[in-house]
Amino acid sequence: LPRAANALLQQRRYRAALAVLKGFRNGAVYGAKIRAPHALVMTFLFKSGSLREKLKSIAQATYTHSRNLAYFVFTYKGLMALQSRLQGKKIPFHSFFAACIGGWLVFGENNPINSQIIMYLLSRVLFGLSRLAVEKGYVPQPKQDPFPLVAALIWGTVLWLFEYHRQTLQPSLQSSMTYLYDDSNVWHDISDFLVYNKRTDSK
Repeated sequence: LPRAANALLQQRRYRAALAVLKGFRNGAVYGAKIRAPHALVMTFLFKSGSLREKLKSIAQATYTHSRNLAYFVFTYKGLMALQSRLQGKKIPFHSFFAACIGGWLVFGENNPINSQIIMYLLSRVLFGLSRLAVEKGYVPQPKQDPFPLVAALIWGTVLWLFEYHRQTLQPSLQSSMTYLYDDSNVWHDISDFLVYNKRTDSK
């Protein structure tokens, strides 16, 4: 059986289809590797409930991320192969179109997992487009590194939103900022000043 499988994998005629299948596999594995540790940390830091409930939440988040990424890669690579086969060549629009369809079908539902992924991608897209604009000459090359200004504006804006329009921020960001900026205003004794964030007893 392994010999037959290896022989099949070497068949050039099946290469596009096999690449789609391996893309599905890689999407599932990568999604699980990325989400599981993140969900573990965020759940035990910020969520209440029993151990069983927390583990169920971690498993559900990991499954959703892994499944969605696997579906997206499968859809994207499948549509890329189909377009290339129909037109006889690969052009830049194929990538944009295939990803748009995959994004609509797989990540179109507005839920916490998809929201985090889209926000993650949005920041990378904005940085990438900014660099591309400079490379293409649409925007002059900055004389000084603009990163300090970008950092200042981003932090200034996000803290302003947190302090005065908190409901507009994504829930996990609200939780992180509440821990950092609100919870640090409250203590009763040394135990919840240095050792714990909040007192667990009724003193």
